[in-house]
Amino acid sequence: MTDDEILTVKELAAYLKIAEKTAYRLAFEGKLPGFKMGGAWRFRKSVIDQWIKDHSTGGKNGSRTKAG
Repeated sequence: MTDDEILTVKELAAYLKIAEKTAYRLAFEGKLPGFKMGGAWRFRKSVIDQWIKDHSTGGKNGSRTKAG
């Protein structure tokens, strides 16, 4: 998996170890950084990695987000 790789919802859910339904909901609510391509959600891995850093304890904003 490369940093500039584009992930599907299924791949993202596996990467984050969450249910696909949760990944869809978080994307729809704007809580996960993603975009729609042809009606299907896609996620840039490098952006997701930065999102994880920013939303983890010790990230630059120090807050945590419930995912699930």
